[in-house]
Amino acid sequence: MTPLSHLPREIYRSYMIAHTNLPPVESTQKFVDELVMFLFPLKGNRTVSLKSIQKELRRLRFRLSELLYPLHDDAEEEVTQVVESFFNSLPDVYEMLLSDAETFLNSDPSAQGIEEVMMTFPGFYAISVYRIAHELQILKIPLLPRIMSEYIHGKTGIDIHPAAKIGRNFFIDHGTGVVIGETSEIGDNVKIYQGVTLGALYVERGLYDQKRHPSIQDNVIIYAGSTILGGKTVVGRGSVIGGNVWLTESVEPHSLVYHQPRIVIRDKKDFVEPINYYI
Repeated sequence: MTPLSHLPREIYRSYMIAHTNLPPVESTQKFVDELVMFLFPLKGNRTVSLKSIQKELRRLRFRLSELLYPLHDDAEEEVTQVVESFFNSLPDVYEMLLSDAETFLNSDPSAQGIEEVMMTFPGFYAISVYRIAHELQILKIPLLPRIMSEYIHGKTGIDIHPAAKIGRNFFIDHGTGVVIGETSEIGDNVKIYQGVTLGALYVERGLYDQKRHPSIQDNVIIYAGSTILGGKTVVGRGSVIGGNVWLTESVEPHSLVYHQPRIVIRDKKDFVEPINYYI
């Protein structure tokens, strides 16, 4: 492998510019985990006094400042404003996440309590990190929101772009394989099951500033394995999208959309395996 210092001067210069002022990935991941833990602490670590809460908030503010300085060329005033705006939004984020947790508890019969939801449900964990990353996305912070979303993607298999717009009382069951694209818009009281994709009809660099992903209105349920594509595709409020549906056009409110496969049941005693039968 050629050492960087031996590369042609212009290539070396471009490489160094591209890799300057990048936030540390591991520190970003640690920050988001600590922030989620601060919002929803384990029983044994629960903060019990205003003083301890204020101390932890100061520490988290400092940690975020450290992550932001490389992105703002050490502009202290700008970093301070961003940190202040982010932590001012945190009470609203917390209230939304409490509503999300209640939705999980009311929707999943396996949930034994709100703490179980907060501590063990990957869907709730992914939504928590999404809502944190989304606030930073609103503040136009580069890279940090994506690092957070890709971190949680790796841990849960749930890929939510931080720029997506998601309403209150959001529920993701199981979650593995869920994809929610950048320009997706999701209303209130929406439930999504594993393997659901809210994606674009096709990928092209020139579409970066256009709406490429679908809009899901209030009170919609999307069952496992369904794929909904296109920026002009709107799923009307109160609709139910059945499992394994492929949808590229809008549906009216209160629609029932389902895929009906042909299922054959036979006695396996009469089944003769073909010569070229593969699994």
